[in-house]
Amino acid sequence: MKKIRGFEIAKGYEDKNIKLPIRKTKYSAGYDVESAEDYVIPPFKLGQKPTLIKTGIKAYMPEDEYLLLCNRSSNPGKRGLILANGVGIIDSDYYENPDNDGEFLYAFYNFSDKDIEIKKGDIIGQAIFKKFLLTDDDDACGERLGGFGSTNK
Repeated sequence: MKKIRGFEIAKGYEDKNIKLPIRKTKYSAGYDVESAEDYVIPPFKLGQKPTLIKTGIKAYMPEDEYLLLCNRSSNPGKRGLILANGVGIIDSDYYENPDNDGEFLYAFYNFSDKDIEIKKGDIIGQAIFKKFLLTDDDDACGERLGGFGSTNK
């Protein structure tokens, strides 16, 4: 069977009992993504960097698609967790990059007044495959050379 889009275990996580994301209902847009490790996310303080939650997962897709990383709908109200970047965008050329094999992460801020614990296997967000369009005058020709935060390097 030809691979078109999907999820795989990223290098270094092969023996860590990582579960690939799944949809829970037949009309769900998002695939539920779990945390690969235990974390404690402290309450937000000005100047603090977000807590990066590893997934142990990478995604492959056609060149004209991207993976949209969204917060779990219950996280803000129940836990005070918001995504630091609003949503995450995983480009198709992020897959198997040399820095981190294409593992995608979630970046959270905690706006509650107490530490929030994330356990390995907790669902932390959703991932949705999407198509994108190009403008008539698009002329992008750069090549990805790295992983997380490498677009402008």
